[in-house]
Amino acid sequence: MRRALTSAFTLALAFATPALALPTAERPVVTRHEILIGGKPLRYEAETGRIAIRDAETGQPRGFMFYIAYRVPASGKPRPLAFVWNGGPGANSATLHFEVAGPKRGEGARLVDNAETWLTHADLVFVDPIGTGFSRPARAEDAQAFYGTRGDVASVTEFVRSWRLLHGAEAQPLYLIGESWGAGRAANVGHALMTRGIPVAGLGLVSGGTGLSRLGDDAPVSHLRIAGYAATALHHGRLAPDVGATPEAVRRTAEAWARDVYGPALARRDSLTTDERETIAAGLSRLIGIPIARIDRQTLIVTPRQFRTELVPGKTLNVFDMRIADEPRVSARDAILAYLRGDLGYRTDLPYVGLEPLTDGYLPDGKAPQGVGARWDYATGPVTPEERQAAIAEAVRTGAGPPKLGPPLPATAEAAALDPQLRVLVASGLYDSLANCAGDDETARNLPPALKAAMSFRCYPGGHMMYREAPVRVQFSNDIRALVSGR
Repeated sequence: MRRALTSAFTLALAFATPALALPTAERPVVTRHEILIGGKPLRYEAETGRIAIRDAETGQPRGFMFYIAYRVPASGKPRPLAFVWNGGPGANSATLHFEVAGPKRGEGARLVDNAETWLTHADLVFVDPIGTGFSRPARAEDAQAFYGTRGDVASVTEFVRSWRLLHGAEAQPLYLIGESWGAGRAANVGHALMTRGIPVAGLGLVSGGTGLSRLGDDAPVSHLRIAGYAATALHHGRLAPDVGATPEAVRRTAEAWARDVYGPALARRDSLTTDERETIAAGLSRLIGIPIARIDRQTLIVTPRQFRTELVPGKTLNVFDMRIADEPRVSARDAILAYLRGDLGYRTDLPYVGLEPLTDGYLPDGKAPQGVGARWDYATGPVTPEERQAAIAEAVRTGAGPPKLGPPLPATAEAAALDPQLRVLVASGLYDSLANCAGDDETARNLPPALKAAMSFRCYPGGHMMYREAPVRVQFSNDIRALVSGR
């Protein structure tokens, strides 16, 4: 790892940088760095700071959103600019930042130069939504304005708008890349920016669906989820040899059965005879490795939660990568914290939420508030208490993702309708219990022409964080580089 090239001039630059209309204590810090990529130096500036999310009427801050920006000096045409975040909701941006996209990558407990960094092709701004990382509401009573789907989209939209203006970056082609819950946020924010006249060149939707909920990306293709189950069952040795010997083979077999037999049966589930139910249950058991006795003859559905808890006796498979059981990973936590406060010079006594608990900081009564995720309002419109309770209970039962409350916010399809030149990459992992690679393929086949031209779909042999394996990380990063390069 090469040491950051920080000098007295750099430190002077940090304090000479305009305050971006923030209080003095919020002035950004700029440092200069260099890493080696393929034996060649990549020189860049890193900027850390917080931007105020201000009430449009009063101008008063309602919250402060932390970011880490990496920029490479450009000669000629403006470089692409990508805003990058994770999801949760309630997650900071450290996973994408330090596992695949940023100039430094966690390797075990340390940080190393990242040969796959997206910085080679675009300037990067890693965003921590309010309540994560060093981002905070201005006052306790402001918190709930941010801790909900609508408020989250509004605040991140405002952050992107403000950051571009304050940094004179309006000419840089704009990309939004989010993972998991953050993928939907990217599609929603993209549409919101475009309605304000801010062009968006592309969206990267990582392990978070297609953003096509208004076209029905869930129910019409949900039966194809069993293709991922089949690949997982093969990995754990739970399939009969005649089903297939490779992930690709069992996936093709499961997809064909799901499309030709399973889907049509589910469509007329209420009228199936007892013998037909037994036949479907037997076929499903054969393809996904769950004992036939454990398949509900009424629903004929195995939920992600049931699959993870019943495939391998005595083990619960990981939500994000079903090839492994739930187990701790070696974390670069301490190295990341030292990097933020040391190498990048962001000297703050605030706990970095997600890596440090709030109990490390000042709490008048010694009790930390509930986390952002526990306080999240998923509703996108008026809902009754009964509807809210039922949606949350169903999400917990199935383990298939967050509750759906209210109409979907405008996202990918609506954004593409505003600009036919928009490009969208949908990236999923085959072994992610929250993903549906086969469903993505089916969605792609049935897209209207305008969306078919805009969208690309990739399924990688990995989990939710598919980039944790080196070969997949290389391919995934190449696909992101192609997106931001306009290829």
